[in-house]
Amino acid sequence: MSAFENASKFVQACDGNLGWEGCKDYVVDGALFVAQAEALAEIKTVEAYCDWLVGLDKGPLKGNSCTLHSSSYDEANRTAVFFSTFTATHTGEGGPVEPTGKQTNSDYVYALTMNADGKVEKMCKVWNAPWCLKELGWM
Repeated sequence: MSAFENASKFVQACDGNLGWEGCKDYVVDGALFVAQAEALAEIKTVEAYCDWLVGLDKGPLKGNSCTLHSSSYDEANRTAVFFSTFTATHTGEGGPVEPTGKQTNSDYVYALTMNADGKVEKMCKVWNAPWCLKELGWM
């Protein structure tokens, strides 16, 4: 399987709320996660990010979905890029406030650095977290 195929399968599993168990075969152990978003400041590994998404789906944002708009792969830099929209409504318990019934349609980009074996070694999420949180009524 090519690095881009592996990256694509990872994103499908990650955004499909399969958690670390559904994602780990596509990722190196201890893969780094980075984001310049306050909501994700404490998350440092891809494993923790995958499980954070599952927590949203089992709690305040049940039934959330992600729509992939575009993807590409830069062979020279071994980087896969995915542009998507996250759609969710705050109907479940466990958010920072009682369920608001408000919806977000929040765009984001994943940049995945792949290792020589075609596995994710670093994940960067580019996301306007305040926009999303305001739409949900959390800010």
